[in-house]
Amino acid sequence: MLTPSRKGPARVVVKLGTGVLTSGVGRLDTGRIAAVCAQLAALRTSGTEVYVVSSGAIGLGMGRLALSRRPVETARKQACAAVGQSLLMETWQAGFAPHGVTVAQVLLTHEDLRARARYLAVRETLAQVIAYGAVPIINENDAVSAAEIKEVGRGFGDNDTLSAMVASLVGAQFLLILSTAPGLVDLGGSGRVVPVVERITPEIEAMAGGTSSETAVGGMVSKLSAAKLAIKSGCGVFIASGAERDIVPRLLAGTGPGTFFVPSGLPLESRKRWLAFFQRPSGAILVNACAVPVLRDHGRSLLAVGVTGSRGEFAAGDVVDIAGPDGAVVARGKSSFSSDEIAAIAGKKGEEVRALHPSRKRIEVVHRSDLALL
Repeated sequence: MLTPSRKGPARVVVKLGTGVLTSGVGRLDTGRIAAVCAQLAALRTSGTEVYVVSSGAIGLGMGRLALSRRPVETARKQACAAVGQSLLMETWQAGFAPHGVTVAQVLLTHEDLRARARYLAVRETLAQVIAYGAVPIINENDAVSAAEIKEVGRGFGDNDTLSAMVASLVGAQFLLILSTAPGLVDLGGSGRVVPVVERITPEIEAMAGGTSSETAVGGMVSKLSAAKLAIKSGCGVFIASGAERDIVPRLLAGTGPGTFFVPSGLPLESRKRWLAFFQRPSGAILVNACAVPVLRDHGRSLLAVGVTGSRGEFAAGDVVDIAGPDGAVVARGKSSFSSDEIAAIAGKKGEEVRALHPSRKRIEVVHRSDLALL
């Protein structure tokens, strides 16, 4: 296993799946939770800020309500989450209490991170929780956002994605995704856990599979998706089994079993991270083959001369994808023009755009300060 660092990291996000916290539907594995809390308390004592992203509310609610199968109806899942969330927090507080640690409940929806002002407010709240010496226990606010997750795709979708967003938000050095999976397993080849992934290729993605658990969401597919997001923010990612003894310190020492995803070179600047990973694009601006290397290799603004059209409807100021001629999304940014205006200026030179919009301060379609490469 690759050794991530000889020094303790400044910030670590630890995500725990329902399967780690329970030994069946609604049955808490108190011994394992106590062991995890002891590891995290020791990590805090060493000077590392610890952020916990915890699944389990719906599963605990199912147990308290004597349900053996995960409900299909959104309202029933929301009710389970509402019942289970308080049980989840009681569990974490009980686990940390022997170490003199207070926990803080933080429930988020995607809109909390999509709107810039709310994004900054969440970051400040988490910073203050840490300053008070507490451990934030973060979960998606399933009681109000489950409808968005399952029906219109506006939620995080799973706590793996949420944990990667939190890691990006707080600038964590490492994200530990602990579940019942021992890591990324090469099912089509050696059948062994892949120890290190330096780049997530189509071959790596082909190794992923879903989950058949009655209480969980996602599986290795969602974990790989979360890893892709986190490593682009400069955060190293571990996927490992939460049932392993002393798994947290062993992973951070580079000796634990699991899969380590090597972070990308330089992390994106904070505002560009927000543009790239916390936004739901309203549409897409299509560009020609010449524009792609200009954006990707030279860090320039997107000009109308490189635009061929748009997809979807969006207003000036909306965040949009920028897609090359092959349809692949190469960047995301804030458009200075609406989709209707894009149709009129596509392919035009700067002076022509200025003539059409003489009152505009900017004639760049997407200014480089509002553009993040993906």
